[in-house]
Amino acid sequence: MSEINIHYRNCNICEAMCGLEISYQDKQIIAIKGDQLDPFSQGYNCPKALALEDFYTDNDRLKTPIKRTAEGWQAISWDDAFSEIVDKFKHIQQQHGKNALAVYLGNPNAHSLGNALFLKPFMKSLGTLNRFSSASADQLPHHVAANFMFGAGMLIPVSDIDRTDFMLIIGANPVVSNGSMMTAPNVIGRLKAIQKRGGKVVVVDPRKTRTAKIADQHVFIRPEKDAFLLLALIHCVFAHNKVNLRHLSNKVDGLGDIENLVRDYSPQVVSPLVGIEAEVIETLSAQMLSADSAVCYSRMGASTQSFGGICLWLTNVLNIITGNFDRAGGAMFPQPAFDLLRNHKAGHKSSFGQHQSRVRKLPFFNGEFPVAALAEEIQTPGEGQIRSLITVAGNPVLSAPSGHKLAEAFSELEYMVSIDIYLNETTQYADIILPGTTGVENSHFDIFFNSFSVRNTVKYSAPLFEKHSEQRSDWQILKEIAARMLNVPADDPMQQITPEMILDMELKKGHMASRA
Repeated sequence: MSEINIHYRNCNICEAMCGLEISYQDKQIIAIKGDQLDPFSQGYNCPKALALEDFYTDNDRLKTPIKRTAEGWQAISWDDAFSEIVDKFKHIQQQHGKNALAVYLGNPNAHSLGNALFLKPFMKSLGTLNRFSSASADQLPHHVAANFMFGAGMLIPVSDIDRTDFMLIIGANPVVSNGSMMTAPNVIGRLKAIQKRGGKVVVVDPRKTRTAKIADQHVFIRPEKDAFLLLALIHCVFAHNKVNLRHLSNKVDGLGDIENLVRDYSPQVVSPLVGIEAEVIETLSAQMLSADSAVCYSRMGASTQSFGGICLWLTNVLNIITGNFDRAGGAMFPQPAFDLLRNHKAGHKSSFGQHQSRVRKLPFFNGEFPVAALAEEIQTPGEGQIRSLITVAGNPVLSAPSGHKLAEAFSELEYMVSIDIYLNETTQYADIILPGTTGVENSHFDIFFNSFSVRNTVKYSAPLFEKHSEQRSDWQILKEIAARMLNVPADDPMQQITPEMILDMELKKGHMASRA
């Protein structure tokens, strides 16, 4: 047998971007542990990293295309699969219009270098407006608030957890999630570091979460009342004449409108609504104002509710008017090496409400409709009805709202395709399943989560193991379908482009270019 070797990479299971040290021999993984020399994660990793080996060795994982037939699932060649898929898609769109085809994108797409780069041209090749994703059941309120406040949906302010003295956590459990819209390995260590340097951590949550258990204070709140608490906290800042914009005084508009808005939301008025004593609300506001640096971090509980957009907007307002925005220890903007906003133009028109869903008239934003509308768009007859679907690395029957309705809707589709490595609750309804490579067989660079990171880092991970000849990476699948939809010949030079080529180009034009 050959010697044991070491491979270093970032974990791509969640957004924490933990550095890993993988011991392997030939094609066998011996051990996966945290990389002690990684400057960002510093040796931390959670049990999820072990799933990289589980995915690689799982006997239930698909490696070649399969097709649903009357006799059950049957193997099919890549060429036959691509030919059938493109013929079906084109036929359905010719009969019923471009929007008769829909796309659902699951969470793993955000953790894949190739998918992040090739999904846009893939979507363009399909020509449909009907895109849905896990983002609308998770984080879109963050992007909506950023879009209207800062001019771009990806301009997400990130809590400077490593330098703050007071951290107010609303509806979030970062000890379990490793951040979430705040990429930070070892959050529990980072929160305890706040306490060790004399700072304070306060959690506002209806549940006593793992984060609440280690916090200095846990404030119980009634579900979906977070917006009222934020209004009251902002009211206190104005009532005590403590607004401090610091260096942003000439960049903030609408301050008077905010003051008028919060005037009627005193702690005394809000207290019975939120279930928190008025004195506690007053104290939280005073602590945030008196700390050398402070930050309010709101996440899932504040985002995935009826008033999610308002909650995230008010969170930004609170950080701004207390002098804790664009400042060390407050809410700051990362400067990622791969800059997703490099080509963004000031005054760019938002896509919010540019289109509406056919049935309930729900707004289009960030290139998609809310996934809550997907089932009804399939099951409601009429012009524009969705009749075909392709899912990419997603299991919405299990993870999206009203999954049972989606299962029913998927069974009624004329044709369905899934790009996935498993036969699961969603892909069982597909006519063809196309499995991509995963984890240690892929190269990796975090495009999205460096944009939400508490530190500016850069790290590229080469594949640990080469894929077998019968396998395709997700991005190769996307590119092949796109080429066939557009009748692009195989020898076209654009067909030779790889994720690494795009990454190299973007890094040379990003914030770190001068340091390369």
